[in-house]
Amino acid sequence: MVSEKKKAIAVLSGGLDSTVATSSFKDEYEIHALTFNYGQRSAQREVKAARSICKKLNMKHTVLELPWLANLGGSALTSEEEIPEIKEHELDDKEICDETARKVWVPGRNVVFTAIATSFAEAEGAEIIIVGWDLEEAVTFPDNSKEFLDAFNKVLAIGSPDDIRIEAPVIGMSKREIVEFGEKIGAPMYMSYSCYKDQEEHCGVCESCMRRKRAFKEAKIPDKTLYME
Repeated sequence: MVSEKKKAIAVLSGGLDSTVATSSFKDEYEIHALTFNYGQRSAQREVKAARSICKKLNMKHTVLELPWLANLGGSALTSEEEIPEIKEHELDDKEICDETARKVWVPGRNVVFTAIATSFAEAEGAEIIIVGWDLEEAVTFPDNSKEFLDAFNKVLAIGSPDDIRIEAPVIGMSKREIVEFGEKIGAPMYMSYSCYKDQEEHCGVCESCMRRKRAFKEAKIPDKTLYME
C-alpha cells in the first residue's frame, strides 16, 4: 500500500517568492494553498496567478476574503494613494526602501495570514505552513525576517496542541538566489505575478517589479513574464 503524503498549508500570494517556496515542497507534501484577497489593487491578478500555479502543481486552492484589512487604511496597496516607483540603483538604498516600504505596508498582514494558515493546518492535520519570506525583503519588511519566523514558531510550539512548524525555504536567499533556486527545481515562475499595480502586464517600475527584474537579470535567466514597454 502506498502511504499518503504528509499535509502542508501554503500561503501563496501568486508572487515569485511564494511560488518558489511552495514548489520546493510539492513532491513531499500534499499542499493546500491559501490566497488572500485583502483589497489590494492587484488582487484579481494575484488570485489568477495563484489559481494557475495550483492547477499546474496539482494543489488544492482556496481564496479567502479579508475586506476589513483594506478598511484599516494606510497602505498604497489598498487605497488610491500613488504606488511608489523606484530605480534599480536605489534598491540597495535602505533609506529610500524604508520609505517605499512604509507606503505599501499593510497592518499586520503576515501575522494575520500566518495565523489563519495555522487554523487550516490544525483543522486539516498539516505538519507545516509554507511561506515565501525572504532575505532581501526582510531588510525593510520585518515580517519577512528570520527573527519573525523563529518567534512565530515559538508561538506555535506554545499555543498549538499540534506539532506544526512554519517552513520558509527562501528566507536566507536574495531575489537572485530565489530565481536560481526556482529554475533548479522547475518552479512555474513564469506564472507568478509580482506587480503592485492592477494591470495585465507588470509595470516594471514599482519596487516589487524592479527587484524581480534585477533578480532575473543577475541570475542570467529569462523572465517570461510580460512587462509594459
